Amino acid sequence: MAASFSSTTLFRPNLNLPKSFLTHSDCAQEGFGRVKCHFINVSAHSWSSAANYASIRHVAVKSSGKRVVVKHLLRKRVGLVKCATIEEIEAEKSSIEKDVKERMEKTIETVRANFNSIRTGRANPSMLDKVEVEYYGTPVSLKSIAQISTPESSSLLIQPFDKSSLKAIEKAIVNSDLGMTPNNDGEVIRLSLPQLTTERRKELSKVVAKQAEEGKVAVRNIRRDALKAYEKLEKEKKLSEDNVKDLSSDLQKLTDEYMKKIDSVYKQKEKELLTV
Repeated sequence: MAASFSSTTLFRPNLNLPKSFLTHSDCAQEGFGRVKCHFINVSAHSWSSAANYASIRHVAVKSSGKRVVVKHLLRKRVGLVKCATIEEIEAEKSSIEKDVKERMEKTIETVRANFNSIRTGRANPSMLDKVEVEYYGTPVSLKSIAQISTPESSSLLIQPFDKSSLKAIEKAIVNSDLGMTPNNDGEVIRLSLPQLTTERRKELSKVVAKQAEEGKVAVRNIRRDALKAYEKLEKEKKLSEDNVKDLSSDLQKLTDEYMKKIDSVYKQKEKELLTV
């Protein structure tokens, strides 16, 4: 069971700002009043808000020691400021969490599929999962056009749904990297698994170890992408620094959990390979 992300308190814009909240330097106005200054403080004396919008009223300018009320200061710029709603922030956070879990789960599935394609001396239909057959000019997976069974622990039986595809299936198996010679009797195809030598088992063990490490790298990359997404929300003031720390901690726990899953399937596959 994947570790759940902890619910955190979302960042909310604070509208109870001090009177002087905006500064601007090296400004000049050559229109009405001919105001020039090197530094001004802009103060808002009242705020009003509705839903996720906030508006500023009664703006004043303090310059060179004099306080002047400006009725039409930056009329085109002063207006409504849109803030993200709690629902919008929660939706973005949930989307990141869902993406992380789905991608990590797919990584585990890929690792298992790669392991299953490596033969261990015991017959398994999943060994043929990656075999593709040219069927009426279109490449299709072998398991989609034939029934595959294991009548014995060291053999596979392939029974196509369409007997006319037997030759195409035989050709696909020969061209694959399975290292097995198909026996086509006109009705079905039989595959016998040769016994693995000790040297070959060790070689395959190294291949499995490499695939396991590739899976771990993929999980780490998923974690990195999620951290960047959280940091982006923090820069946009949608999450606080504490929120990001909590989410990062939960993300690390989830990453560690999937690392353990990869180690588990790797050890199981290694044991199958090295057991004679």
